[in-house]
Amino acid sequence: MVRKLSSGSPLAQETSRKESAMQVGFIGLGQMGAGMARNLLKAGHAVTVYNRTPAKADALVAEGAARAATVADACRGEAVVTMLANDQAAEEVVFGPHGLLATLPRGALHVSASTIGVELSERLAAAHAAAGQLYVSAPVFGRPDVAAAGHLFVVAAGAASAIAAAGPLLDAVGQRTFTVSDIPARANLVKLSGNFLIACVIESLGEALALVGKAGIDKTQYLDLLTSTLFGAPVYKNYGRLLAEPGDAPVGFAAPLGLKDIKLALSAAEALGVPLPLASLLRDRFVTLLATGGADQDWSAIGRLAARDSGQS
Repeated sequence: MVRKLSSGSPLAQETSRKESAMQVGFIGLGQMGAGMARNLLKAGHAVTVYNRTPAKADALVAEGAARAATVADACRGEAVVTMLANDQAAEEVVFGPHGLLATLPRGALHVSASTIGVELSERLAAAHAAAGQLYVSAPVFGRPDVAAAGHLFVVAAGAASAIAAAGPLLDAVGQRTFTVSDIPARANLVKLSGNFLIACVIESLGEALALVGKAGIDKTQYLDLLTSTLFGAPVYKNYGRLLAEPGDAPVGFAAPLGLKDIKLALSAAEALGVPLPLASLLRDRFVTLLATGGADQDWSAIGRLAARDSGQS
């Protein structure tokens, strides 16, 4: 007699998890990547990790991940996920002589979670197609604490078969996946547009807080008013709190990366013939921040420039 398992039973869930487990490499163990790789482990995937600074892999290896000595060593399985800081790092990992493109098996999958430019993503898609490999662009929204909790929002684009193959991996790192196109680079455009909007919120919040702060109004009380009425979205609450509290915010996303993303958004906009006047302003705000000692700060520090410029700090 065959016993049918309830789909919600622990045994059924464990069976499903084992059936969907994948041999996956993970390259890039910064604040975001480490949390994502850890959630892949928790989901039952066999994870091999690589980072240019080997010590960053130690904690994950202690938790059950295998250590890769080279990029090629992380590309032996069914899939590899990259979470890298910028276009240069992604190019080196993918197009290097012993890189991902040269060593990933034919038919295997590359999931690029990095925030990279549209042009590079187009090159990656073409190169993987020529090599007979699958490619999904899947940048994410969320800060390191969200990555650690497995609650990222994933923006995915690629061929339907590639998206399906990536499903178990995306489910492990995020609370929801939004599939936006069968053209991978469009996910990168969506991600860059989102980061542009977040930076707009940070700048405008900073200016508003500087205005009321100089008049002697309590910034925390003011923020509570805003987020309890007109601006209840998480981006206003989270970044507003970082700006209203004294002292520098913890570095979840470094200021130079913010400048990088705004420049990539401007590049994409120029290619499409779309003017982004606010993005040009934000580029200058980031340049000001970096030129005045803010390179080691969180990108939300651009929101403190207005207060500083008005003599409040």
